[in-house]
This record gives sequence, C-alpha cells and structure tokens, in this order.
Amino acid sequence: MPEIAIQSFTDPDAYQSSIRATDVSVLLTGSGPIRVKLTLMNLHRLWMRSGESSQSYIMQGAWTNQRCVVSFLVGDDQTPYHHNGLSLSPGSMLINPLGAEFYRRSTGRRAGSMSLAPDDLAAAGITLVGRELTAPSATQVIQPPPQLMSRLLHLYEAAEHLTETVPDVLDHPEVARAMEDALVRAMVACMAEGNAVGSDNARARRVPVMQRLERVLDENRDRPLYLSEICAAIGVTDRTLRLHCQEVLGTSPHRYLWLRRMHQVRRALSLTDAAVTTVTQIATDYGFWELGRFSVAYGRLFGEAPSATLRRAPDRPVECRASSPWSL
Repeated sequence: MPEIAIQSFTDPDAYQSSIRATDVSVLLTGSGPIRVKLTLMNLHRLWMRSGESSQSYIMQGAWTNQRCVVSFLVGDDQTPYHHNGLSLSPGSMLINPLGAEFYRRSTGRRAGSMSLAPDDLAAAGITLVGRELTAPSATQVIQPPPQLMSRLLHLYEAAEHLTETVPDVLDHPEVARAMEDALVRAMVACMAEGNAVGSDNARARRVPVMQRLERVLDENRDRPLYLSEICAAIGVTDRTLRLHCQEVLGTSPHRYLWLRRMHQVRRALSLTDAAVTTVTQIATDYGFWELGRFSVAYGRLFGEAPSATLRRAPDRPVECRASSPWSL
C-alpha cells in the first residue's frame, strides 16, 4: 500500500530532523519566520518528495546509497537553486550520484524529487529504452526535450494533487500501479533523452576541503568555532577557504560560521528550561557578546526574539498519513 504524508513545520530543527535519514543539516539564510511544507509519497518502487519553504537556506547532507534520486523545479514560480555549485533551472533535471555528499542553496521555492532503487532503475531502462540507466559518478544537470519534461511535471503535480485532496484513492492497488507506471516511464524518458548541460566533475578539487571543513564542524557541534582555528585545523589558507565556500555555499566562511552559531543558539534556547537559564547565558556561551546586536540579528533571521524561543516548546510536524523514514 502507498505511504503518504504531508508535513508542515515552523521550526528549522524539526524540519531538519524529518529528513535525518540522510543526516541533513539546514541553515536558514533569509529573514523572518520559516514555514515549510513537505509532501511525501512512496508508491511501490517509486518514491516522491516535494518541498517548499518560506525562507532561503543552505542544506548540507549526503545521498543514500539505496536510491537513485532525480530532482527538478515544480510549480509556476520556478526559481533556480544551486546544488554543489551547479544551477538547476526551470526545465532541467538534476541526477544525483549514490552516497555522495552535497550542498544545496535554495530560495525556498518548490522543488520535487523522484527516486528508484539502482536495480529498479536499471531494469526500467532496459525495458523502456533498451539500455541500463545508472546513477552518475558525479552530479549531472540534464536538459530533457521540453515535451518530455512537461509531461513529467504534469504527472508529478497530478499525483501530488491526489495526495493532498483524495489520498484514499491510492489505496486502490490498480490506481497506484497505473500512476507509478506513468511516472516511471516519464522519468526514464527524461533521463534517457536529456542532454548534459553541467557536471560537478570540475569541482572535485573543492570536495576534500569542504569534507574537512564539515568534519571539523561536526566534531565541535557544541561549541563556537572561529575562522583562524578552522583554517589551521583543515590545512588551508583563509583565501582558499573563502574561494571554496563562495563557489559551493554562495557565501563567505565567516557568514557560514556565524549562521551555524546562530542556529546553535536557537537549538540551545529551544531545548532549555527558561526557569534555569537566560538568553544572555546561552548567547555568550556561543561567543555573542554584543547582546543588543545579537538580539536584533536573531529576530531578523528567525522572525522572533530569542526570549520567545526560550519560552516556546520545540515545534513538531503535522502529519496527514504516516510514512516510513524518508530518504531525499
């Protein structure tokens, strides 16, 4: 039976936890409160996911080895996002390697993904186009023929509409099978006929440095880090790290570290009892000493005062129908 869920979040930590199957971290980069909507649908072989956020963000994580994932923009207001430095534009498709680490910069507009297990993708390729289809060794952006991409998006949005309006119709096995068959055929056609327009092969030199950066950050989750000690720990100059971060993250390492510390403060505030600690104690623990400036910046980033976060219980997702743990 298909597994369906529609989830809504107003807390970035709850949103991040909802996709922990790939150990994802999310840093908000815009301003104001966040509102995220995720629509999830697992058919038999095919899994689908779409997401939309009210705020821009940087997402860092790693793909599962168990699914070959393709991604694309959905809806009328399609704004490009960047994945490992590659731009995903309207009408194009991102094909992701198995198990690879990634950075995504998004303005928060709707994006969708579909995935098959590698064996299922290979078999579908042989059946439908006469050759195996496999996940690439590096992230690729392809441009399918417009009529094929248009058909895929039409079917995808029709399936999403059913999920939101009459999900019980998918309990009928033949309806679910027919939908999955049409979507897999459209996905395979786009992958087989698409022309490559970009690859992150040329960015391979950036990967080891960014991996070392994330390893240092991961090993120091509970304390603030500063640029000079990070450069020393990963063995690169300030200039090299700035170039890498600008290409992959779209921002400077200084701002990336600042965003990380702001999120650490928010997480600490949301998990702490207001009766036993204060905003000042937590903010200074993470290296913020100009408290007036900190409070203004916090309110601009998260849409509420730090004292409001301290008093409020952590957010929980709203679910329509339970789904299994989700991989991106």
